[in-house]
Amino acid sequence: MIEVALESGARLKSKTVIIATGARWRNLGVPGEAEFKNRGVAYCPHCDGPLFKGKHVAVIGGGNSGVEAAIDLAGIVEHVTLFEFAPTLKADQVLQDRLRSLPNATVITNAQTKEITGTDKVNGITYIERGTGAENHIELAGVFIQIGLVPNTEFLDVEKDRFGQVIIDSHHATNIPGVFAAGDCTNAAYKQIIISMGSGAAAALGAFDFLIRN
Repeated sequence: MIEVALESGARLKSKTVIIATGARWRNLGVPGEAEFKNRGVAYCPHCDGPLFKGKHVAVIGGGNSGVEAAIDLAGIVEHVTLFEFAPTLKADQVLQDRLRSLPNATVITNAQTKEITGTDKVNGITYIERGTGAENHIELAGVFIQIGLVPNTEFLDVEKDRFGQVIIDSHHATNIPGVFAAGDCTNAAYKQIIISMGSGAAAALGAFDFLIRN
């Protein structure tokens, strides 16, 4: 029997448990990010990209997700500028080559985002050239932050990987018998809604199979 303690003090007992706590976007933590969230600051290029058709936007993050986002946005917006804190991009080379081949895309590396500026909505980014210390400002309409996800698993006492993602097997079982996990809180590839929906179904079937066998 598995026991779950709630914040209210209540305790629930069950033969099986499915963890589906999801993940949250990793924040930059710079001025303007929270103030202009959903007013120019966005985290999902697929969801919000069309809102910026014909405009200049930025993507912050030079990993695979950031470069893929910039490539996707380049097909919608007038111009996309990608900012990366490190001296080089971390994305796969094939993605880097694709991005650099686009006529309406600019890559700026070794750049520290200082502030997302605006009045009632975003109007630009102020960044520091880490090599020289020079401060620059670019006018734009939107900022897509792509620096990763943080799984909501801090409170869980199950086996996790170095990113805090719950480790699951092919049946979505964790290292604790009767405890399963699904969706973005797990180490499953591709963090998309449709993937999480299928993951939830697989975890439910795994839990059902566990109950039958025990």
